[in-house]
Amino acid sequence: MKIAVIAANGKAGQLIVKEAQAAGHEVTAIVRGENRSAATNVITRDIMDITAEDLAGFDAVVDAFGTVTPETLPLHTKSVAHLGDVLAGSDARLYVVGGAGSMVVDDKGTKLLETPEFPDMFVPLASAQSEQLDYLRTRGDFNWTFVSPAAEFDAEGERTGAFEIIESDAFTVDANGNNEISYADYAVGMVALIEAGSNNHKRVNIRH
Repeated sequence: MKIAVIAANGKAGQLIVKEAQAAGHEVTAIVRGENRSAATNVITRDIMDITAEDLAGFDAVVDAFGTVTPETLPLHTKSVAHLGDVLAGSDARLYVVGGAGSMVVDDKGTKLLETPEFPDMFVPLASAQSEQLDYLRTRGDFNWTFVSPAAEFDAEGERTGAFEIIESDAFTVDANGNNEISYADYAVGMVALIEAGSNNHKRVNIRH
């Protein structure tokens, strides 16, 4: 498969590039500056400047863009709106590296980010990513999947190759009561999700 990874210089982006290449896929990194990923095919472009010509011919596009400053948080939604316009009517699938905060914890629809246990410092980012998912659900003119990592998303965790893909808005836990994943295993799960080609217009949660 031909896979493009936007924001391939980020921690998640670099690992997704690595896993996709190891699985035998042809991977192109889309980055704003010097490429730091393992990809040898590179497009240098800001996410808001990506064109239909840039993404022509790709089977899958991974959007690993993320930002945390208050003035840039709206870019989570603005950027997927732009990518949706670029991909509208094509067969390519967009896989968005989303957040866990919008997962639902009860039958009242309470989101994880709305619970007392959710760290205050992460609420702005989680809210922006929740709005991103809400926006995606208004778009049926392109293929997308919102890929939430687990609530405990460990950047330094080991690669075990173990993961589960849960197609649900519900916050679920494993047999030990945990909702966690390492960045490395999230990348493994992302490549498996792309290869399966399912879950269109859905949110999934990748966890152990």
